[in-house]
Amino acid sequence: MSDDLRSTITGTFDPGAPDWHYLPVEIPAGAREIEVVYRYDKPEVPPGVKGNALDIGVFGPNEQFRGWSGGARDRFTINATEATPGYLPGPVEPGEWQIILAPYTVSELGMTFEVDVTVRFGPEGPAFEPNPAPKTAPQAERGRSWYRGDGHLHTIYSDGRRKPEELVADARAAGLDFIVSTEHNSPSAHLQWGNHATEDLLILNGEEVTTRTGHWPAWNLPAGKWIDWRYRADDPKQLQKFVDEVHNSGGLVVAAHPYGPCIGCTWEYGFERADLVEVWNGPWTLDDEATVIAWDGLLRAGRWIPAVGNSDSHTHTDRVGLPHNAVLADGLTGKQLMEGFAKGHNWIAESSSVQLEFTATADGTTVGIGETLKTDSGTPIAIEVKASGAPDTHVRILDHHGPQWGGYVPAEGATVTWTTQSRYSKWVRVEIRREEPTDTTRDTMVALTNPIFFR
Repeated sequence: MSDDLRSTITGTFDPGAPDWHYLPVEIPAGAREIEVVYRYDKPEVPPGVKGNALDIGVFGPNEQFRGWSGGARDRFTINATEATPGYLPGPVEPGEWQIILAPYTVSELGMTFEVDVTVRFGPEGPAFEPNPAPKTAPQAERGRSWYRGDGHLHTIYSDGRRKPEELVADARAAGLDFIVSTEHNSPSAHLQWGNHATEDLLILNGEEVTTRTGHWPAWNLPAGKWIDWRYRADDPKQLQKFVDEVHNSGGLVVAAHPYGPCIGCTWEYGFERADLVEVWNGPWTLDDEATVIAWDGLLRAGRWIPAVGNSDSHTHTDRVGLPHNAVLADGLTGKQLMEGFAKGHNWIAESSSVQLEFTATADGTTVGIGETLKTDSGTPIAIEVKASGAPDTHVRILDHHGPQWGGYVPAEGATVTWTTQSRYSKWVRVEIRREEPTDTTRDTMVALTNPIFFR
């Protein structure tokens, strides 16, 4: 058989359509390549009214995941040698494949779609050879230290605009020691990072698991590990199943942009199953402020989920490392970084120029971010914050009662001190903020720490 096999599938979605719609395609023996092109109507709608948006992906026989591109592109190709970014190269096995359509939004007028499927035959090309990133970055390794990294990033392997090599260059320019690759719903990027890795930047594998009721980056996955995303918050057992998969793989679960204003971005699962919460996502905006307030409320209620911050960079104008994490770890490996994050030994900065030290001392014992200081209830606890690289900003020291003390940070930096006792403060944390010159009622976060606890 040498002629291409072509077919077209059409259909309609009404408002309120199910999240997932499967189109079965029978692939005969001898297939070398499958190509899918799709289109759907996009009627003009008034501002603020939902238009049509349709995502796409594909599964091979026996529910074998073969790729996802969401709404980032209108076609994909898979063969043994290569595949469209977001999709997994490999043999086109015979059997029933399932093209998955996901009507993200459907207008009041409904949505019609067409999917063209082309199957090509002939000898397979050479097998694809995965080249994942190395597990070490020797030039950045310095033993127990503070390591800077951005854990929420996108390239052309999902809906980003940067090529992988561009992301690596921008991460290095931002002064980062590590990044986590978190493409939407697909591990395809994992298989090529070795082509772009450098000895001064550790690249960890991850996935932004993009469900309809919240997004959660899974950090530190084995290369090629895929985490399913076909469920909602009203089915918590499904979430727990995949959280367990991440934990069993040595990774952590991040609740991303909990108050993100886009459809499906708001975190609706509750925080019981999250290891970390992304309190700061990209340039500081009102939804970040809302997240910090909610996170602070959890702290006041006696519940701590360590905070992280990431750029969620998609385009060349989204600055990599704004913000990023400075995490205290025993070394620069995925396992050691995850241990540091899980313990809350982390603070968040808008850039690598921002330097911060935050300690609490009592009876000759000094502890740092994420640690607990045990003292008698009346023993004075000396809080010290050293800040630099953040000119014309203000330090805030907060405890469970709210802001308690502060100080101005000039160009040369500053040291701010305050004294409390464990009978007054259950914990303390630090923020550095900058007033907006065009709006004195608002300010921008420059740095934020996890707490130091007192017992």
